Amino acid sequence: MKLSVVSSVFGGMTLEQSLKFLSDHGVPSLELGVGGYPGTALADAKVLIKDAKKRKELTDTFKKFNMSISALAVHGNCVHPDKAVRESFEADYRAACELAGMLGVDTIITFSGCPGSDKDAKQPSWVTCAWPPEYLDELDYQWNEVLIPYWKEAAAFASSHGVKKIALEMHPGFCVYNPEMCLKLRAAVGDIIGANLDPSHLIWQGMDIVDVVRTLGSAILYFHAKDTEMIESNVRKNGVLDTKHYSDLMGRSWVFRTIGYGHGAEFWSKVISALRVVGYDGTISIEHEDSLMSPLEGLSKAISLMDSVIIKESAGDMWWA
Repeated sequence: MKLSVVSSVFGGMTLEQSLKFLSDHGVPSLELGVGGYPGTALADAKVLIKDAKKRKELTDTFKKFNMSISALAVHGNCVHPDKAVRESFEADYRAACELAGMLGVDTIITFSGCPGSDKDAKQPSWVTCAWPPEYLDELDYQWNEVLIPYWKEAAAFASSHGVKKIALEMHPGFCVYNPEMCLKLRAAVGDIIGANLDPSHLIWQGMDIVDVVRTLGSAILYFHAKDTEMIESNVRKNGVLDTKHYSDLMGRSWVFRTIGYGHGAEFWSKVISALRVVGYDGTISIEHEDSLMSPLEGLSKAISLMDSVIIKESAGDMWWA
């Protein structure tokens, strides 16, 4: 396993400053945002695919610090019912696939997306219950008329540019938000589709992350190390569904935290061990979105803890057995 960091944490820093920080902290790779929700602060796929000079500048900067790109992040909603929004995300996704081929990066990180309730919808509609019965009709439309057809075509496009893994972050608000939905789409589209397993969004839904790892198994294509703290007093009063702004730290039922501040080293050691059990030996990419800590302080603390628990070497022979 090797550590990486989601690039959005670096805000106004340049690529060179970001890579120097990671190099100084012993992190060998960066998950590079190139469009969509991650933005283009450090790299813009639509620009880079048309400019060989800028691509060389990018790769030379990574070489300078002996760093690699663990994945290209282009989270978006390519099945959004608004045509303009949909086409914008789709342009970013396709550019990211093309750039991945040019850079030799085999993994794209994104969302499954969420369509509207029907062909005339203007906004996405995330279904969370089976009754009244029209919600089941909505799900049938979303999955069978929009989502599966889209991802069959989008996966083929990615594959044609050398992408081997489309790691979907299981995120509420999108059709793939848990292991069951991820495996459903994977079965319909193919093994190029799998999970970017980010525990933070699953913890507040009530899932056991070790059980999630064992359920997904070889469908885990990438891993985000991101923590969540449950505010149990608010959960007891209001449950886990929460639409209050992330800045409402007193009122929310849960908040994102730096690694170690939602769950300690014992939790993360068990998750890392479960990943090794199911055969995952890839990237552990730290994502820092903690409202109580500055980006670099929170990131430094997360790197320190994750570096102490990830398994870097092969176990070798069971010499004691």
